[in-house]
Amino acid sequence: MRRRSFLATTGGVLASGIAINTLGAHAAWADAGRRSPRSGYAGYGELQRTPTTNTGEELLALPAGFSYVVFGKTGTPMSDGVPTPMAHDGMAAFPGTRSHTVRLIRNHEVRTPPGYPDGRVHVPGSQRYDELGVAGTTTLEVDLRTGELLGHFVSLNGTIANCAGGRMLHNRGWLSCEETWAGPQQGWQRKHGYVFEVPLHGPEPGSPAASMPLTAMGRFSHEAVAVDPYTGYVYETEDDPGKPDGFYRFRPRNPRDLSAGGVLEMLKIVGVDGYDCREGQRMGARLPVEWVRIDDPDPDLENGAATCAQQGLAKGAAKFNRLEGCWWGDGAVFFNSTSGGDAKTGDGPDEEGYLKGYGQVWQYVPGRTGGTLVLVYESRGRKELDSPDNLTFTPRGGIVLCEDDASEDDDPHPLAPGLTNVNRLIGLDPRGGEPFEFAVNIADDSEFAGACFSPDGSVLFVNQLGGTRSLDPPGRTYAIRGPWWRGPL
Repeated sequence: MRRRSFLATTGGVLASGIAINTLGAHAAWADAGRRSPRSGYAGYGELQRTPTTNTGEELLALPAGFSYVVFGKTGTPMSDGVPTPMAHDGMAAFPGTRSHTVRLIRNHEVRTPPGYPDGRVHVPGSQRYDELGVAGTTTLEVDLRTGELLGHFVSLNGTIANCAGGRMLHNRGWLSCEETWAGPQQGWQRKHGYVFEVPLHGPEPGSPAASMPLTAMGRFSHEAVAVDPYTGYVYETEDDPGKPDGFYRFRPRNPRDLSAGGVLEMLKIVGVDGYDCREGQRMGARLPVEWVRIDDPDPDLENGAATCAQQGLAKGAAKFNRLEGCWWGDGAVFFNSTSGGDAKTGDGPDEEGYLKGYGQVWQYVPGRTGGTLVLVYESRGRKELDSPDNLTFTPRGGIVLCEDDASEDDDPHPLAPGLTNVNRLIGLDPRGGEPFEFAVNIADDSEFAGACFSPDGSVLFVNQLGGTRSLDPPGRTYAIRGPWWRGPL
């Protein structure tokens, strides 16, 4: 049943008897897609081309009063002697080894074929899951006072296509996710499509973590995870373009030891099999949730086993259009559907005939039973938001969305003449107001990724992905500081 038909036949009440209404402060402005009464709200004001404070390059456009440094450029030698890999992606910030430092763990979504050395994550002689793996993570120590990079090294190698991830329970480290389900049939030595642990402390320069896959958390095209600090449940997003994707929950036997196994589940809307979240949704509507079990979380895909998504859909799980960024904040999980929504980009249809939307932001609120799903925001066109990827929930209660403009239409921007498919950081206040531009990449057409704040909330760290199959353009990491108190971020 289509979404609009379902809403019409139930008279605005779900089968469980829970009325569809707005989520109070978190979506009152979004009811029925109406514009906010604060439609003139402009975030932090107009943007201007801004040079870095350490190199003088004009790489970003930012609001007045904000400054930034750039570091971690692809190819730069690291503390372990290894060149900085390419494809800077998901990232998180943790307390550093000293009071004035912060430690970053950064993914590298390297997808080069086996044996291709250019830009890969590789420490000769180190232990790794797949000897042919080209991706992994790097760990960086940064001085918060100056933005100086104090040290950086490979902390995980032997994986492939490490896209995003999430912080472990109690900030013990980083969960790095492979955005693929490739294996020996694609030329790799071992199966991929898993989540890996990277400890915050322990890996030293030249000795990356000898991490093994957490197979009970599922084998699928992972994007990001978020951990409920109260229960230890891990929520996971799936990004497998062209197919209906799922939103997953992993209930570990031991929240402090994810390798001990647990139960993998997929979100389902109560009373509706195959509820389709990809279009026809109403912002602010509350959808009651239940969870269906994935019986085979590590399917033998090489021999035709059903994927995790296929297993969940067969039990009536909900469908999403490319789920990406995922972050815990304000007692809930916020996550992006990169290609969801009614406003369409004009790109070609997927395998089920769906056209690509400009993007949605969802909120899952855990409950004593299954919890509640709410559409917090849906883009009405590329000027508002185009293809949200990574996201972070800010210390002040806002959301930062990293654009990955994959639409086929040209997307010029007055601050980046000569570039098309311009990518931005978009700010969103879930308590009200329109989305707004916070930063524009004026250097090249690569996407933003890995946005995260320092533990004290003073610095926003974010990556520029750069090339994923070449060294041009290079990946970079930025540290942005400024008058955050002037706006919702």
